[in-house]
Amino acid sequence: MLIRMKGLRRDFPMGESVVHALDGIDLEIPKGELLVLMGASGSGKSTLLNILGCLDRPTAGSYELEGREIGTVSDAERVRIRRHKIGFIFQTFHLVPRMTALRNVELPMIFAGVEDRVARAEKALGSVGLAPRMGHLPNQLSGGERQRVAIARALAMEPPILLADEPTGNLDSVSGAEIVKILVELNRQGQTIIVVTHSDDVAKIGHRVKRLRDGKFVE
Repeated sequence: MLIRMKGLRRDFPMGESVVHALDGIDLEIPKGELLVLMGASGSGKSTLLNILGCLDRPTAGSYELEGREIGTVSDAERVRIRRHKIGFIFQTFHLVPRMTALRNVELPMIFAGVEDRVARAEKALGSVGLAPRMGHLPNQLSGGERQRVAIARALAMEPPILLADEPTGNLDSVSGAEIVKILVELNRQGQTIIVVTHSDDVAKIGHRVKRLRDGKFVE
């Protein structure tokens, strides 16, 4: 099992009370699954995504990644896990404006000390259909193209997991459909993908859809 969570809880103190952002989450994700997480604002899906991405720690319960307990590892090790095990795709792209598409994809590999980063960045951009545009700056690209650069950046380190947070949220319907098609193809090639979305159309691509309400999974 690639990911296993058991009894996961995340509490946030609010004055004299405690808010249970996640309350007893049990979740198993096998390698190669495309899982969709849905829920209203405040349901806990962003908190769950942050824990999955090693950006936050659970208050209680366990989170195993590739058979290793992650919730209690050191901060330095969490950085290493994020760098090598998890690719992030954000709604707002988070591209560096003064860097070309190629350099944006290279950037995480520079921090990781990857030697063949140019070749890997070119390969990643080619895999999302942007080989002819790799020398362009973000403001020379459409919204859909910028999101494809973000996907290529997430893929460049060849992580076992992709986390996509509202990947079509800032796109028109045509560009959004292109991004969905890319995610489906990546999953078909064996990539494990977890998508957070409000879109019922995007949810249709999931092998499973898990809905959150008040920090718990509901049917």
